[in-house]
This record gives sequence, C-alpha cells and structure tokens, in this order.
Amino acid sequence: MRVKEDNALFFFKLMFFPSRYNLFIFFPTYYFLVIFGHDGQKPLELRTEEDADCNEWVEAIQQASYSDLIIEREVLMQKYIHLVQITETEKVAANQLRTQLEDQDTEIERLKAEVKQFTLQHPPIRNENKANFSSVQSQLTDVLINVQSFMRGWLCRRKWKIIVQDYICSPHAESMRKRNQIVFNMVEAETEYVLQLSILVNCFLRPLRMAASSKKPPITHDDVSSIFLNSETIMFLHEIFHQGLKARIANWPTLVLADLFDILLPMLNIYQEFVRNHQYSLQVLANCKQNRDFDKLLKQYEANAACEDRMLETFLTYPMFQIPRYIITLHELLAHTPHEHVERKSLEFAKSKLEELSKMMHDEVSDTENIRKNLAIERMIVEGCDILLDTSQTFVRQGSLIQLPSVEKGKLSKVRLGSLSLRKEAERQCFLFTKHFLICTRTSGGKLHLLKGGRLSLIECALIEELDANNAAGQGFNRLEFKIVVEPADGPSFAVVLLAPSRQEKAAWTSDMSQCIDNIRCNGLMTSVFEDNSKVTVPHMIKSDARLHKDDVDICFSKTLNSCKVPQIRYASVERLLERLTDLRFLSIDFLNTFLHTYRIFTTAAVVMDKLSDIYKKPFTSIPVRLECQSPDSSRCAVSPASAFAIATAAAGHSSPQGFTNPEKSYDKEFLIRRAATNRVLNVLRHWVSKHSQDFEMNAELTTAVIALLEEVLRDSDLLPQERKAAANILRWRTCYLSVRLSVKSLGVECFESLSAMELAEQITLLDHIVFWNIPYEEFLGQGWMKTDKNERTPYIMKTSQHFNNMSNLVASQIMAPADVSSRATSIEKWLAVADICRCLNNYNGVLEITSALNRSAIYRLKKTWAKVCKQTKALMDRLQKIVSSEGRFKNLRETLKNCNPPCVPYLGMYLTDLAFIEEGTPNFTEEGLVNFSKMRMISHIIREIRQFQQAPYRIDLQPKVTQFLLDKTLVMDEDTLYELSLKIEPRLPPAN
Repeated sequence: MRVKEDNALFFFKLMFFPSRYNLFIFFPTYYFLVIFGHDGQKPLELRTEEDADCNEWVEAIQQASYSDLIIEREVLMQKYIHLVQITETEKVAANQLRTQLEDQDTEIERLKAEVKQFTLQHPPIRNENKANFSSVQSQLTDVLINVQSFMRGWLCRRKWKIIVQDYICSPHAESMRKRNQIVFNMVEAETEYVLQLSILVNCFLRPLRMAASSKKPPITHDDVSSIFLNSETIMFLHEIFHQGLKARIANWPTLVLADLFDILLPMLNIYQEFVRNHQYSLQVLANCKQNRDFDKLLKQYEANAACEDRMLETFLTYPMFQIPRYIITLHELLAHTPHEHVERKSLEFAKSKLEELSKMMHDEVSDTENIRKNLAIERMIVEGCDILLDTSQTFVRQGSLIQLPSVEKGKLSKVRLGSLSLRKEAERQCFLFTKHFLICTRTSGGKLHLLKGGRLSLIECALIEELDANNAAGQGFNRLEFKIVVEPADGPSFAVVLLAPSRQEKAAWTSDMSQCIDNIRCNGLMTSVFEDNSKVTVPHMIKSDARLHKDDVDICFSKTLNSCKVPQIRYASVERLLERLTDLRFLSIDFLNTFLHTYRIFTTAAVVMDKLSDIYKKPFTSIPVRLECQSPDSSRCAVSPASAFAIATAAAGHSSPQGFTNPEKSYDKEFLIRRAATNRVLNVLRHWVSKHSQDFEMNAELTTAVIALLEEVLRDSDLLPQERKAAANILRWRTCYLSVRLSVKSLGVECFESLSAMELAEQITLLDHIVFWNIPYEEFLGQGWMKTDKNERTPYIMKTSQHFNNMSNLVASQIMAPADVSSRATSIEKWLAVADICRCLNNYNGVLEITSALNRSAIYRLKKTWAKVCKQTKALMDRLQKIVSSEGRFKNLRETLKNCNPPCVPYLGMYLTDLAFIEEGTPNFTEEGLVNFSKMRMISHIIREIRQFQQAPYRIDLQPKVTQFLLDKTLVMDEDTLYELSLKIEPRLPPAN
C-alpha cells in the first residue's frame, strides 16, 4: 500500500505488536491507521492536526497492552461479581426483614383492634376517673411500644444470627477457615525455619569465621565460604519474608499473600547457588573433620543447647527442604482458593516457579543423602571412624545382631551361648557399607562404641551363610547364624559369628554383604583380567563406554559416583534402567536396592522378569561395548572389555577347586560369559526373593515365572556348584516368609483394673508391630493413602491408621468410664505409665496413641480430674509429648529413632509425610518421558528405613486375655459420646457477668 500526496510518493512504515492489533503509520501526513486482529472489524483511520499530537498518539498506542487490560478487566469483573453477590445477599436479607416488619405491623393492628373491642365492651369511665384512665392508658402505650421495639430487635438479631450461622456452615466459609489455618501453619513453619537459619549463622558460621582468623586456625576462610556459601543472605531474605507474613496476620481476616511470593521469586537465584554448592559443601565439611582441632571445635559448637543435639550437616540441609514445603503449602492454598479469587493466578505462577527449583533441589538432596548418612553415623561413634569420611563409601544397611562367641575346635559352647543369647551385652549394632562392616555397642545415651576389631574391611572378608551341621546343630538358633571370616594382611585370621533375629533379616544381611564383597573382588579381578588380556585398563574401559557417563536423549547422569565408581543415574528411560540392571560388568548394590524398591512406579514385575530371562538365555545382549584385545592365542581374540569382566564376575567368590574344573572351558569365551550371566540373574533374584518376598506372595504369575527360570537354570549341565546351591536356596527362600495374621481365641474378658501396666504396654507393642510389619512396601508408592480409593490401594496402611485410632479411642474411653474423680486420675496415671514403658520398648507409635488420647478435648477439659494427677505424672507426660511432637517435622522423634536399637515401632505418619513431601515436589517422569531415578532413590531411602524397623521382631509372647481387651470394640466410645460424657462429668461454667 502506498499513499500519494502533493505528487510525491511515500511508503508507509509497518509496525507489528504482540497484542490484538497492528499499527500502520503514514508519513508525512498526520494520519495513522489501526487494524484489528480479529475478523469483521473495520480498520480505524485517525488524523491529527499537528505532527507532535500524531507522534504522541502513536507512542501511546505502541505502549498499550491489551493483555494488561484483559487482566485488569478480569480483576474488576471478579470484584464486580463479589459485590453483586453481596448485593444479592443483602437484598434477600432486606426482603426477609421487610416481611417480618409487615407481619409485625399486622400483629400491631390486630392488637389495636383487640384494645378497641375491649374499650367498647366496658362501660364508659366516669369523669372523675378519666384522669386515672388516661394515666393507665399512657403507661400501657409505653409498655406496648417497648414490647414492639424489643420484638423488632429480637427478630432482627435472630434473623442475622440465622444468616451468620448459614454462612458459617456454607462450603465457602469452610474453605476460608481451612485456608486461614494453612496460612497460620505456614507462619509457624516459617518462624521455625528462621530460627534454624539463625542457629546456623550464629552458632556455626560466625564462630567459624572468627576461628579462621585466629593465630592457629583450624579451618581456612575459603573452607568456611565453601561450607556455608550464602547462608547468611538466605537468613536475611527469610527474616524479611517472615516479617511480611506476620504483618499479613495482623490484618486478619484479610489475608493477601501473592505479593509476598512475588517478592520472594526474584531472589530464588540465591537458593540456586546454595543448591548447586550443597554436595561440595558436605564434601568440604567431611574433609575438614579429618582435622582433629576442627572436629573438636565443631563438637563444642554442636553441644550448644540451641542446637538440640543436631549436627551441622542437619542445619545445612534445612534450606534444601524449604522450597518443597512452600510448594505443598501453595498446593493446599490453591485447593481452598476459589477459581475467581483475585490471588489465584499469582499463587499458581509462584507454585510453577518454585517447582522448577524444587526439581533441582530434590536431585541434590538425593545425591548427598549418602554423605549426610555417613557423617551422622560417624558423629554417633564416640571413638570416631575416619573411613566414613570417605565420600565414596556408600551406606547399605544397619540393624541389631547378636554376636556369638568364637568357634573353638569346631564346636560351639552350648551353655555359654544359651546364656549370651539372653544377655544385652551380646547385642551389637552393625553397619554395612560398600567397603566396610562396623560392629558397635550402643550405650544407654544412644552413643555408639566401636568394638576392638569391629572395623572389618570387606576385601579381607569371606562370608559363610550356612554353618556346618556339627557347629550349628543342637544350639537352638534355627539356622539364623552366619559367619564372617577375616584374613587381614597384617595379622592373624579370625571369625565373627552373628545371629540374626529372623530368617528374613538373615537373608537381607547375607545377600547385601555378599553383593558388596563380590563388587570389591570383581573390581580387583577386572583389573588383573585387563592386565593379562587387553591393553585397555579398567578406568579407560569405563571412560571408553560413553553410555556409562555421558548424557544422552534417554539418560542423564549425576556427578556423584555409586559404589562401583560409575556416575549415578539421575534420569533414564526404562530400557536404560533395565540395561544397567543386567550389565555384566558391575552391579551397584545401591542401584539394585533402589530399583527393587521402586520398579512398580515405572514398569511391571513381568517386564523385569522377562529381561532377566532374556539375559540368561541370550547373555551376549548384555554386553553393549566391543573392543578388540591382543592375545597370542588366536582362539581368544575379539573378547570385549565387558566380556573380560564377565569372565572375572563368573569366577568371583568361587575357589579354584570348585570353580572351573575343565581347563578347556576356562578359555571358552561363550561358556564364561554364560556363567557371568547366570551369576547376575541369580544375584538379582536372590535380592528380589529374600528382601521383597511380598511381591511373590501377591503375584502368582511372577512366582511361576521365577520357579520356571530357576528350574531351567538347575537343568544346566555346566552349572557351577555354587550356582546350583544359590538357585536351590532361592527356591527354598520363596516359601519361608508368610504374613503374620493375628487370631485371638475367645477367652474370659479382663478389665482394665486387673491388668498391669507392663502387660498392657507389651501387648500394645506387639499388636502395633504386627500391624506395622504387615504393610507391604508397594503401598508406600504413589500416595495411595491420599486417594479417594485409598481403602483399595493401600488397605494395610488404612488398617494401621484405623488401629491407631481404635487404640487411642480405647484409652480415652477407659479414662472416661469411672464415675468418680479419683478413679479417673488414677486411670490417667496408669496409662501414662503404660506410655513410658512403650517408650522403653521403642514403641513410639504406642506413646503417640496414648498421648493423643489424653490431649483430646473431652479429657483435656476435665480440670478437676487433672488436679488430682500428681506433678511427676504431668512432668512425664510433658517429656513424652516432647519426644513425639510434630514440631520441626518430628525432629525429636527422628533423633530418638536414630539413637535406638531395633526392634522399634515408629510413628508411620512421619514417614507418610516424608513420602508426600517427595511426591509433591517433583514428578515421577520428566517432560521427555524419562524416569526420575533421583526421586526413586529418595523414596528408596525412606522405604529402607521403614523396612529396617519392620524386619526386627519383638520377643514378646502373645497374651490372649490382654489382647482381647485391647481389641474389644464394645469398650470404645466415639468422639461425640466422649464429649457428651465429659460435659456431664464437668458441665461448662456459666459465663461471668
């Protein structure tokens, strides 16, 4: 298009805008044309008289934003709708009041008519009495006016009371109450977080800065900066945020939060720097702890009362969990924020931005979980343990085992062992790592003492899972013992015999320990194999296979190495995860545990089983890399590095007389790789069957497939003796574990008064552990307990929750049952004694069952009853409540669990909160469809801790009379009945005048 003016030709300038219109400007005439983006709208041609006016209009239109106008319009529309709703409500109320007034006017007219009728029916009043009559009539009129005024006021108040009550019961009011409660909880959590940051800065950062400036500094300023980075800045940021929250609370009930998050979001780059530095921070801290002066100084700082026995690593990790906590809070706020609410879009935007940072945080927390676990264990050992300061040392499992006396002349002392098995001195707290096995004793204060000779290097160990018949027979241990033979390079060999509490616990310990020993030996064998058969060394073999460390479209690696010195997987496709599971070169124990705990999230048992079957039948498919090697024997050429390691793996753990008896087969590449593939399949199946037996109890097809594969393995004529024994053991283990089912025969009913506190505590502990033990690990995946069909998805978790509520209701009902005050006070004292015994038995679920019952409003309000309770009992209750308090994400309970020996019954709700915390923070799959394996690793850590407590049984005999009393639902009152009875016992006091 062009415009001609004064016989001169000018081209127009075209300008595009991202909004709803385009703009054309014509020069030199003062016309400009506005073309709208939608169909049916004619262009708008405008003209100005002066050039300056034209430029101003054009500039104003250029700066205009249709989207801003739309947002402003939506805000105004929301306010308009809100005002319309208020107006409509007021109209309805006005109409109702108008109807009431009309009814009252009708009533007044009726009363006037009655007065008139009454006047007509009575004789006229004499003149002398007219004055008196007028006075009486005036008084009656005043009374009538007062009555009418009172009635109008009463009706108005009654009507407004109905309106207010209707609003209080409305869904909108309920949603607002929940929203306000979420905000109040958020303020409390923010107060706690600011306090934690203050302790980090004031008790650690600033004192260490001063120590670094001393004449003999135990730490350098660079190390202080590396450990804490911008912690002080984060503290200042959240102090500002906390002050803003408190200011919003001061304006209650108007709670506007979106602008606070708008202030917080631009500062998230501070958190990003802290997150990226977190792993390096813990590594620097571990290195600094090797300096005795620094370690001593740090212990002094951690002894500060404000730290509450928490370590520096704990405070450094708190910021990593804060952003996911904000996400959960925003998620709950949005659930109770109407779609037309003016803050909703701002809250959704803040949630999306925080989720982006949370993904990175979850990855870093997952990568550093092992370092923090090792440092926590090292700090609990009084003597210290420098091997745990090695950041490549991976934690595998921990638990209580009984150490039996050493073997003398091939036999065990029956009398001596019989006494030791019942003595506390024989109990050991054991820790298994990928390179070492630690044997400790635990003091009453929770600290650990490393036994002399209790630090075993696994490279020097040999595991004997089944002792000889002449050693084990007649000892009454039900084949629960296993032996570790240690052959140190600088000393005589010795043996350690340990007794597991159950067959399942023994299988878990021996399978993990065997895998760790195999990994160490295979690393050494792999080195020797390559030295003899190839120019490629082990590190070069790992580096030459880019699939083990280089990111690709179907995999992403972390910078943290696993127990096999290979980068951990952060994200990967299902195919790559299965490939890693069946890679013959190595099998990381931490990867295997994570995979078996979480595979149900991203695949099925049938797919995993098919992959194992394929590897056994086609072992060469598990060797992804082919590299030529040099050898004088041409028949041994074309052996890849992976094949060479497969040869070493097949021979790992087998002595030469029982291993390859045929010298020709020892050079048969196909035979050796088949042995390696068989060994790998049996290793995976051993872990799967021994530690995850519930998978097979609930899946008959999977059981059939495993049996068929093992039977096929046993038919192999070339099977090694160790492999044949391993396959037979797996078949035997498959039938060893059955779920516990509690059945109580009907006996005479006991009453509460006839049962001792010890009997009640022991049987409560036994029942709680049986219910807790029966929860299958797959119910902890996917937050099934929060879904609408939770009873079908997670029946055992729901049974645990129901059992908790039933026990709490029973305690409350037994306290409320007595009619007199003294009996109720005695009942409270007895139940608190039961709770204290539960604490001694490490049943913290039982402690919370009883304390939650005592804190119910129906019992807590009984002031006369509590006045009869002695001060010592009240102090005991305060101590118990402090242990199981939910403050700081159950920080006191976590610390207590860390320092206790199993068996133990933890509070399940704490772990469910942790799992929900992880699930809300990051998805199972990336946008590219890759499995978020960092998240799987975090879930596996929590499930591993839960199963550690599940697998350690209590040695408590079942007492049917007591358990029948505890499970008798006829003794239980519901919440409404309890409160009605409470009001009957102690009625509400009348309000003071």
